[in-house]
This record gives sequence, C-alpha cells and structure tokens, in this order.
Amino acid sequence: MRDVTVTVAQLTLGAALRQATAQLRRAGVENAGDDARRLLGAVLALSAAQVLARPERTLSPQEAERVGRCVARRVAREPVSRILGQRDFYGRSFAISPATLDPRPDSETLVAAVLELAAAEGWLARPLRLLDVGTGSGCLLLTLLAELPDAAGVGTDTSIAALDVARANAQRLGVADRAQWLAADALEAIRGKFDILISNPPYIPTHEMAGLDPEVRGYDPPSALDGGADGLRFFHRLLARMGDIVVDGWTVLEVGHDQADAVAALLSSTGLAASAGDIRFYRDVAGKRRCVAARSRI
Repeated sequence: MRDVTVTVAQLTLGAALRQATAQLRRAGVENAGDDARRLLGAVLALSAAQVLARPERTLSPQEAERVGRCVARRVAREPVSRILGQRDFYGRSFAISPATLDPRPDSETLVAAVLELAAAEGWLARPLRLLDVGTGSGCLLLTLLAELPDAAGVGTDTSIAALDVARANAQRLGVADRAQWLAADALEAIRGKFDILISNPPYIPTHEMAGLDPEVRGYDPPSALDGGADGLRFFHRLLARMGDIVVDGWTVLEVGHDQADAVAALLSSTGLAASAGDIRFYRDVAGKRRCVAARSRI
C-alpha cells in the first residue's frame, strides 16, 4: 500500500482539535479539551462554539504552526492565560505578564466582599479611597474602580514591570484617571488615609512551594506566592502599619484556605477590629474562607 503524506495545509480544524486534546491529555493537563479549544480559538480568532461548529475548516500552514507552538507551551504546563497574555476576571479581560500573578477565580471573592461591605455602609456613591497593596496586574483595584465609579485608588507593587501592566490595564478599562501607582517595598512609603485597603498577599508557606501545581510553581512570580515559614510573614508586616492608613474603614485580605482564623487573630491583636463583630469572613466558590475583613473605627 502506498504511503499517503498529509501536508500541514490539509489539517482541518476538527483534526487539529483532536490532536491537540490528545497531546494535552498525555501531558496530564486537566480540562485538555477546553484548553485545546481556547488555544485554537485564540489562534484562529474564533469563539469556542465556532471551533466546534467548523470542523471542516482548513488551517493554513502558518495557522497550523502557531497552533503547534501554543500546544507545545501548554504541554510544558504553561497556563493558557500565560500563553494568551490575558486572563478574564470578574467579567473583564486583564493583560498579564511574567511579572504578575495570574488572577484566580478565588480572588473574585475579595471583590464581591468589598462591594457587599460598601453597600452595607452606604458607600456606593461615596468618593472612596482604595489602597491595593501588591497590585500585580491591577485586577482587584481596577475591577473595584470599574464597579464603583466615584472611587479612586492607589496600587502598590515592588515590581516596576508589574505596575506597567497594571497601568496599561487601567487605560484599557477607562479608569486610568482614577488610579495611581506606587513602586514601594514597604508601607512606610504610603502617604494618606484610605477608606478600604485590599490585598492578595503572598501566603503560601515556603515548605509548600515545591508541591504547587506546575502551572503555578513554574510561571507565577515566587515573590507573589511565598509567604514565609507559616505563610503569614506579609500579614505581620502589613498589619503593623494599618492603623496609620485605614481609619474608620475596612481592611479586606485574601488568605490561604486554612489561614482565616490566624489572620483574624492578627487583626484583633493589632487593634484593627474593636470586637469580634468587626471581623467578617467570606467564602470562595469551593466553600473555603478565602477573605477576612476587619472594620476599624475612630
């Protein structure tokens, strides 16, 4: 029987999807089919539904090569969001880079918590001052500015490259005139008073870093993950200064899945919460206590 050579130009979308899915499954990638559809859709400028609806579409050699490169990166366990350079968060698209944490759905809990607290306080139409410590891509602060059109905020980060990404995201979302950025390694550099402080700090205990998923361990900045021996190093540094920054307002912190009680105890010990009723917990979609909020009062 004569061998038949199939050229790259003859590769159909359906065949490319099957091949990509199989490669990702062999590499141990969860949700291989979904990831393959997203990568093909991004390369071909098609929605996920269109990828499935047009299996007969023929890929050009250039398209097939680009798909192959993207799939190879995902086989190496690079997250799809890193390959595409963007992540959807709270209904909006944010650019990310190697200098920024890849936003997780868990962090949307913090946004929802702030909006709930602001509504309960009657602050939704108030010109709130927000401070985001360790802003990264700016997804938390910028989402809140988009949701609270009378608010303004400051985002801090130790990484100039991360702040460049946040600044670009602010421009794209149309909130740049209400956002300021500060390169700072310590809260001592922060001036002024704020109504709400938010932070998704590094909270992974150092001894757990090696056991993180390859997508996290290999591609998120270690400085955005490693929280020291017990995961609480950053919380100690942050809370030591909080009384000077948030007066008669809220501090809302993302925490590890088993850290809520420890962080609440720190908030109480520093006097940021006058009573147990001034501390609240918010659960993520998995039911874990993902955010701790404390009300400071004059």
